[in-house]
Amino acid sequence: MPGVTAPERRYVITFGCPDRTGIIARISGFLAEHGGWIVEAAYHTDPDTGWFFTRQVVRADSLPFDAAGLRARFGEVAADLSADSSWQVSDTGERRRVVILVSKAGHCLYDLLGRVASGELDVDIAAVIGNHDSLADITRAHGIPFHHVPFPAGDKAAAFEEVRKLVGEHEPHAVVLARFMQILPAGLCREWAGRAINIHHSFLPSFIGAKPYHQAHTRGVKLVGATCHYVTADLDAGPIIEQDVIRVDHGDSVGDMVRKGRDIEKVTLARGLRWHLENRVLVHGNRTVVF
Repeated sequence: MPGVTAPERRYVITFGCPDRTGIIARISGFLAEHGGWIVEAAYHTDPDTGWFFTRQVVRADSLPFDAAGLRARFGEVAADLSADSSWQVSDTGERRRVVILVSKAGHCLYDLLGRVASGELDVDIAAVIGNHDSLADITRAHGIPFHHVPFPAGDKAAAFEEVRKLVGEHEPHAVVLARFMQILPAGLCREWAGRAINIHHSFLPSFIGAKPYHQAHTRGVKLVGATCHYVTADLDAGPIIEQDVIRVDHGDSVGDMVRKGRDIEKVTLARGLRWHLENRVLVHGNRTVVF
C-alpha cells in the first residue's frame, strides 16, 4: 500500500539452558562479534528448575549472514550453554501460515478471519478444515479453501489421516483447534507438538462433560474464563499459553454466560496464537515462559 513502510526484518533467537553465570555475556558477545544489533532482549530464570530462558531480537540487516547462517553459527553457542533441543532462530521476513480446524461453533473462526482481513493479524490462513460444512461459506467468502472431512461414529482413523494429509500440504507454523470438537489421536499430537493450539472454557476440571455453562450457572460461579494451550496426548492438559476471565453475576442467564464465555475465548485464542507466531512462547516440561 502507498505510504506504508514495511516492518523491519528481524531474526528472533529463543532458547533455554541450565542457569549459570556468563550466559548473557556469551550471547551478547557472540552477536556483537558479528555486528548484531539487538532491538529486544528478554530473560527469565526459574528458581524451581534452575533453568534460564531468553528471547533475543536482532536486526537482520546488521548481520553479515542470513537466518540459516545465524542458526548454524549460534548452534555452537547453544551447544556450549547446553541449551535444550527446542532452541530456535526464526525470521520475521518469512510469512507465517496457519491451518484452522473447526466443527460447528464459528465464533473463534469469525474472529480470526476478521483479524486477518483487517491486517491486525498478519498471517496467511492456508486452509480451514471442518468435520461439518456449516462454516464453509464464511471461509470461502474470505478467499480461503475449506475442506469438509466427515467424522463417522466409531472408527475415525481414516478421517484423521485425511486431516493430517491436508494440514501437511501447507506445512503450517500453527494448527489452530478453533472449537474443533474432536480429540486428536496421540500420533497427531506428537506430529504437531508445539504447533497445535487449542481453546476451551476454563471451568475444567470442575465442570466436565456436557453443558458446562449450565453446571456453572447452577453452582453460581462469578467468573467465566478461557484457556489457550498447546495440544498434547493428555486431554486439555497441555502447556498453557494464555488465560483470561470475565465476571458474571446472579443476574446473568446461562445464555449470557455462554455469550461472555465466547467473547473471552476469542480474545484469548487470538493473543495466544499471536504470541506463538511471534516466537514469544518457550515450553519447558508442561509449563511455558511467555515473553
